[in-house]
Amino acid sequence: MKVDTLTHAAGTGWSHPLPRSLDGPHTLVVVFGAAEHAAHDAALAELRAALPASVIAGCSTAGEIFGGAVRDDSLSVAIVRFERTELRLALTPLADAVDSLAAGGRLAKALAAPGLRAVLVFSDGLRVNGTALVDGLTRGLPPAVAISGGLAGDGGRFQSTWVLAGASCQSGQVCAVGLYGDALRVGLGTGGGWADFGPERRITRASGQVLYELDGKPALELYRTYLGEFAAGLPATALRFPLSVREPGASDEPLVRTILAVDETTSSLTFAGDIPEGGTARLMRANHLRLIDSAAAAGSAAIAQAHLSPASPALALSVSCVGRRMVLGEHTDEELESISAALPPGSGHVGFYSYGEISPAGGCDSRLHNQTMTVTVLSEDPA
Repeated sequence: MKVDTLTHAAGTGWSHPLPRSLDGPHTLVVVFGAAEHAAHDAALAELRAALPASVIAGCSTAGEIFGGAVRDDSLSVAIVRFERTELRLALTPLADAVDSLAAGGRLAKALAAPGLRAVLVFSDGLRVNGTALVDGLTRGLPPAVAISGGLAGDGGRFQSTWVLAGASCQSGQVCAVGLYGDALRVGLGTGGGWADFGPERRITRASGQVLYELDGKPALELYRTYLGEFAAGLPATALRFPLSVREPGASDEPLVRTILAVDETTSSLTFAGDIPEGGTARLMRANHLRLIDSAAAAGSAAIAQAHLSPASPALALSVSCVGRRMVLGEHTDEELESISAALPPGSGHVGFYSYGEISPAGGCDSRLHNQTMTVTVLSEDPA
């Protein structure tokens, strides 16, 4: 297995020449880029021309991860030439959030085959119900398949996102890459770092991704009282104060949910994943140290689970939430540095800041997370 990582910035071009020698059907090219992809269309065309036989997938971001740093207005690219791992690319349209469960099922049907070990999934970040999308995938695939990835971002604008699958960038799409074979090693880790504050409230009215009432009161009105001076910047400022939600009667760890949109007419909030009516919710907040420590723990867990050999290079794909970036500010690089530093020589680390993260956590099947650092480590047994 060989790993190469490179970046592209308008005006300066590629950080080094494209490695045409790595092209082939066993080569995975992962691309994360600024939502304004038009500035990089020529670079993407160069990438496809240099690696025509490779499997290319990725999405737009709220910040591109490259090594131990986050960038903006760039492309962050990882090229991995596997020796004994097969690859398959699937793409499906996403009509709207209601189509999410079926979209996950369509991808699962396209990828299900003997030897499937892992699936990387990248989705439009605004038209999707991430909970239903992941449910559709998990229902259609064997439980041993590792599913990870995330929802595309658009900075803090929440206007338009895109997915890259082979030939072009498109909105309203979900793509997935299946990885097959016993030689593949996969490690997965998640880290939160957020803490609850304020009273626990009953979710008295919700439908799918939309929260209407907490304790019988309009959700948007109640949320605004907690945000105070930050309320004027909704929905973007809500990234600083996500909700922890728990299913009715559940005893496992709560899930974190981030607001995607507000509706003044209904005084409701729309989240990236389902909000369980009858469950409970609390606001959350975090400090820099907790977030940084949780990211390091996620990286360590993924690397340990992959059982990496010191002589075997690996690719680490990190998907972190745009809300974490907003809170960390100038300290954002610190949640990435420890992941890069722990990888074996010859490895690469890329990723993106997202509108939702997909990964298992706490021994459960893959789920949609928000405000979470997720790390996927891919490697291959030596021949």
